[in-house]
Amino acid sequence: MIPRTVFNEDHEQFRNTVRKFLENEAAPYHHQWEKDGQVDRELWTKAGQMGFLCPQIPEEYGGLGLDFGYNAIVAEEISRANLTGIGWGLHSDIAVPYIVNYGSEEQKQKYLPKCISGEIITAIAMTEPGTGSDLQNVRTTAIRNGDHYVLNGSKTFITNGQLADLVIIVAKTNPDEGAAGVSLLLVETASPGFKKGTNLEKVGMKAQDTSELFFDDVKVPAENLLGGEGQGFIYLMQELAQERLGVAIGAIANAEAGLRWTVDYVRERKAFGKPIAAFQNTQFKLAELASELTALRVFVDRCMELHYEKKLDASTAAKAKLLATDFQCKLLDECVQLHGGYGYMWEYPIARAWADARVQRIYAGTNEIMKLIISRDLLKD
Repeated sequence: MIPRTVFNEDHEQFRNTVRKFLENEAAPYHHQWEKDGQVDRELWTKAGQMGFLCPQIPEEYGGLGLDFGYNAIVAEEISRANLTGIGWGLHSDIAVPYIVNYGSEEQKQKYLPKCISGEIITAIAMTEPGTGSDLQNVRTTAIRNGDHYVLNGSKTFITNGQLADLVIIVAKTNPDEGAAGVSLLLVETASPGFKKGTNLEKVGMKAQDTSELFFDDVKVPAENLLGGEGQGFIYLMQELAQERLGVAIGAIANAEAGLRWTVDYVRERKAFGKPIAAFQNTQFKLAELASELTALRVFVDRCMELHYEKKLDASTAAKAKLLATDFQCKLLDECVQLHGGYGYMWEYPIARAWADARVQRIYAGTNEIMKLIISRDLLKD
């Protein structure tokens, strides 16, 4: 692999700490968490003590004030170890930045310290049963009534949905408007009328709690409006580039792990009296995958550099998400094939990675939506 310049020595020291923590505190228990449908909440508080949650939060709120590279390292190490039940990325890289970037001073003081410690687990609720990626036409409403909003509706496929204490809800504060009627609300899950549905049974990512959420006349204090009323769609568009970059980072790290497992396997596994690695088909497949992987690693690292400089635009982030997740699924499928029948056995990491990866092309905006974003950028005046 080409040496990476996107991380410095401090980053790599942090990586070693994260890797050791995951080896000791997560990897031995992940199989049980897959059966349970969620990770132990204690993992979150331990991670908070180690400084792994929300490393970018400014120091005045109890954070470390670090750059996005530290978030990326956490994502990479989770993906390399195939610990897909751990929802720190959704918390640190997607949900909490909305509070940092658009929250009032009172909201930041109230919530951010506990987001850092792991006492508060966050989620963001965009998707609805009938709208999918169409955020302009959400049906959940939050109607102002004096000093509070009355929230009604439902959401589905919500990551961290079972464990979450605080959810950013995408809702219509003006149902007669399209994008201009969308607002974001900080809603505590203990609020009367807020109900968590059953933990959804998924094809992959079995240790990741994913839920439906239901809101029945939930009273949300007006001060829990996040940013300005009617500005929610704009905020979502501004933050989605980081979300999609995060997906791409995890996809490439997981693909690298899958290739490494497969190289180790074909060296040891024999067929017709010799290692599978000795066959030309195996060698050519691995060479093709490694070459494409190197090219994508360079591109995603470049996207990280642009994000450091606040120059990562929506179209480039969409390209990273589209290419990285498509390739992740392609590589893992090829690697399952090289494993033969054992590649279909759940005890082998390649099988779990293959099942877990498929959703990467769906969430954070489907890859078809990524193509729309890219094509619109190409065809604009």
